[in-house]
Amino acid sequence: MTNKYRIGVMFGGRSGEHDVSLMSARSILRALDPQKYAVTQIGLTYDGNWLIGDDAIEAFSQSETGRLAPAFIIPDPSWPGVYQINRSEQGLQLACLAELDVIFPVLHGPFGEDGTVQGLLEMAGMAYVGAGVVGSAVGMDKGVFKNVMRAHDIPVVEWMIVNRSEIEQDPQQVIKRAMQLADFPLFVKPANLGSSVGITKCNSRSDLFEGLFEAIRFDRRVLIERGIARVREIEVSVLGNDNPQASVPGEVIPSREFYSYEAKYIDNRSELLIPAPLSPELTRRVQELALRAYQAIDCAGMARADFLLEKNSTAGETENLFLGELNTIPGFTNISMYPKLWEASGLPYAALVDRLIELALERKRERDRTECRYRGGG
Repeated sequence: MTNKYRIGVMFGGRSGEHDVSLMSARSILRALDPQKYAVTQIGLTYDGNWLIGDDAIEAFSQSETGRLAPAFIIPDPSWPGVYQINRSEQGLQLACLAELDVIFPVLHGPFGEDGTVQGLLEMAGMAYVGAGVVGSAVGMDKGVFKNVMRAHDIPVVEWMIVNRSEIEQDPQQVIKRAMQLADFPLFVKPANLGSSVGITKCNSRSDLFEGLFEAIRFDRRVLIERGIARVREIEVSVLGNDNPQASVPGEVIPSREFYSYEAKYIDNRSELLIPAPLSPELTRRVQELALRAYQAIDCAGMARADFLLEKNSTAGETENLFLGELNTIPGFTNISMYPKLWEASGLPYAALVDRLIELALERKRERDRTECRYRGGG
């Protein structure tokens, strides 16, 4: 055991993407070589409770978490692990359930992909897979992300952000403003969620009204975005810290009107074209923009860049390229585009997981070089 890396895999969470997280985590757990890693499974419930135990992923999948033990991480670098509080005749006692070298947060959406868990792990001085606080937070909030992309001259589709309070107080005024943004179709999305949860394609005022109230179920900030009637969906995987690399691009052919949650995870009829049938020039362009966006938000470890190619309505040719979003904890299921693109680029799933753990340790070493005490100059 002493020569193995001690890995904590976190999954579940307080998010509409809870179930997707379980699917991703199950695939990652299968890929972790038991000869290299001692793995601790850490599940987070919908209520935010941390639970640990043998085969916790199965307990979460079956909604039978009663046998698992409550756990937590202490935001103190001198306590590197997962702990619980035991009651005894001597009073409350702190017990270490597992010491850890690296945390792999497979937590899609809020309270996992948005910088919150990353902030806790930074306070605890722990190595973890993926982007830091800033990269996670900016990548998660679609409105803030678009503002940063515009500042870096990276093309994005026209959008506006509204708050839940605006929608609840005067939905018709919000609808009026949205219709001034662009003609139908419009897309309404929770600003801080992924996996197409809470997204509505709106072709009328009534669709827009329903879509707004669907989105505010999942977030207090809502993105309204111009819909592209004739579009191709292109994705690129990015891997690395200060010197990231881009995979070959892939194209998604949704089984439904758009790449909805059902099209991604339920009906298994969406088609993935890997590599995407693009010209060499366009391939280089999407890879370049993916890397620029990744570095613009100080991303690390991994991300998946999602692009929209707008087709010319008369000639049927693609003419406009837009970056939709950057997913800092992309889906990791056996059908997810992120690992599939790396496999097509020569990096198999298990080797990809190994590389992400190496990048987490590399970033931790770099963080540890930063001095936190000012001693004054000579």
